Amino acid sequence: MENYRERITIDENICNGKPTIRRKRIAVNTILEFLSAGDSVEEILKHYPGLEKEDISACLQFAADLMNKNFTIKPVA
Repeated sequence: MENYRERITIDENICNGKPTIRRKRIAVNTILEFLSAGDSVEEILKHYPGLEKEDISACLQFAADLMNKNFTIKPVA
């Protein structure tokens, strides 16, 4: 698959800056929630006919890339 960065966009003026799919106002998080609930790629594409199978793959690649980052937990006052 092509680089997911060509499909996942972040714009502070769209969906409050959440990552979206090709500026379509469909948040990556929304697609990940459908997948985690057990919906198939085909079911998601029926709900969002403007999406392509590669968009859903890009969401998964984006999430995997985030999980490869290092995180630090800092105490809150």
